[in-house]
Amino acid sequence: MKVTHFHFGKDGGAERFFVHLVTALAERGVEQTAIIRPGRGWRRDIEGAAKIRESHFRNLSLDRILLPLKVKHMARREKPDVLMAWAPRASELMPNYKGAFKISRLGDYPTRLSYFRNTDCIVCNTPGIAERVRDLGWKREIRVISNFTGTGRVAAVNRAMLDTPPDAPVVMSMGRFVERKGFHTLIEAVAGLPGVYLWLLGDGEEHDNLHKLATDLGVSGRVRFGGWQEDTRPFLAAADVFVMSSSHEPLGNVILESWAQGTPVVSTRSEGPQWFMRHGENGLMVDIGDAEGFARAIEQVVADNSLSARLAERGHETLVGQFSREAITDAYLQLFASKQ
Repeated sequence: MKVTHFHFGKDGGAERFFVHLVTALAERGVEQTAIIRPGRGWRRDIEGAAKIRESHFRNLSLDRILLPLKVKHMARREKPDVLMAWAPRASELMPNYKGAFKISRLGDYPTRLSYFRNTDCIVCNTPGIAERVRDLGWKREIRVISNFTGTGRVAAVNRAMLDTPPDAPVVMSMGRFVERKGFHTLIEAVAGLPGVYLWLLGDGEEHDNLHKLATDLGVSGRVRFGGWQEDTRPFLAAADVFVMSSSHEPLGNVILESWAQGTPVVSTRSEGPQWFMRHGENGLMVDIGDAEGFARAIEQVVADNSLSARLAERGHETLVGQFSREAITDAYLQLFASKQ
């Protein structure tokens, strides 16, 4: 089995899953090539699992014009069984090459179908995304195959690394600093919880605004900006609560990663979490933008050890039962083989 991937993402949950899947497929004997942007921090994580080719894929570059032709030529030369594009923009590269099964994998809701003119099958990582694709008029094949994350536990980072007292309650979140991630709401929530520390891992366009908000609310002494971390697992293992505060989240890989480290989760009632989270069973759920609701939920988890342990245990059970590495990898292999 030979698979060629087109992936032009930067850093985040989708990229972590890409690394997980490429690695898992390699372990199952799949020969892979990955076309990615230069300078990706996660490149080294797939170097042993796939041949890597780089492209800038800039809108106004010559490379942007020539790359679809290069991809088609490469497909004719190397004859992959599967061409797999990750997200709509990469799907625009999909050549009209009849010798391979052409898949577009979506981790978010598309706005139009023109990206997928040469796609045979769209793989959606949630039922909600699949429903959107059908509503837009897609008549070709659709599969729902979700994400998985590694389930191995790691040692917790020393809290002194982020200048945090060892006995202080720690709330953690992570992701790209953009408005839809709702980190401003989370800072407002922590402002109402004396003694609670907040770790935010990541970076992005809202960086300065988030720093200013923490200062304006008088909590800059309890908010730690940890930047992008190569391995977030030790930080998750050290936190008392993980909070997913997004106003829009198609799935929520960060929740799965938290459950893998035994960390209880509080989340907004955004699209993805509503699919697999059950309030009071495997997590606590809060309305989008509700800082007071977040504060109450965080306080509940921090104050009640039995609740914290139960949410973490049930979350891990959901992770293993619904998002296992073996089941998801099997689903992709079955899809690849279905058109041979």
